[in-house]
Amino acid sequence: MAKQRRLIILSLGGSIIVPDAIDANFLREFRSATLSLLQKYKFIIVCGGGKVCRDYIAAAKAVHVFDDQVYDQLGIKVTEANAQLILSILHDVAHSPIHPDYRKIVDFSDILIGCGFLPGTSTDFDAVKFAEHYGADTVINLSNIAFVYNKDPKKHTDAKKIERISWKEFRKLVGGEWKAGMSLPFDPIASTHAEQLGIKVVIMDGRNLPNFRHYLEGKRFQGTVIG
Repeated sequence: MAKQRRLIILSLGGSIIVPDAIDANFLREFRSATLSLLQKYKFIIVCGGGKVCRDYIAAAKAVHVFDDQVYDQLGIKVTEANAQLILSILHDVAHSPIHPDYRKIVDFSDILIGCGFLPGTSTDFDAVKFAEHYGADTVINLSNIAFVYNKDPKKHTDAKKIERISWKEFRKLVGGEWKAGMSLPFDPIASTHAEQLGIKVVIMDGRNLPNFRHYLEGKRFQGTVIG
């Protein structure tokens, strides 16, 4: 009997898919790394909006400010475009079409790709919900940061990286509010839900794909484990 593959939930940050322009080199490396892992793992990849999402929302607000739900819908569409891009590079092994609705269980062979779903929630939250509904105990957040810090390293030169932190302490760092376009290591609402479910979250630099492999293989890696 073939060994059952472990399910990996990835929250893939939009800012590594499209930093300033679409990063074709990263996409090429991401495809290669993902394909090389399919013998041992299955993946649900939930794509975020990142910088492009924040730029769209800032531009919309500069013209006229409406209710937050307007910007939630805008953000969802940006994540959908990013998810469609990831599907386009993995089309030979990924379930099609993209599947944002974590409430509806889909039977897939290798890779399922999701994006933003409900207004008022983030793709981090969606990743946690996928973990809940598909029975995974860990969400790996591949973003443009390597660690969680005790304060913003862009503003504070004395910021210290954190390798392990409890959900209680992490939520003290990030607060309890989330709005479309916010840039935090992990969404505070998703964090509360992950804590309630007993789900662990691992934050790491998604551009360092060998480091991602090290984590999966149980080797020493660079990143922050929450929970």
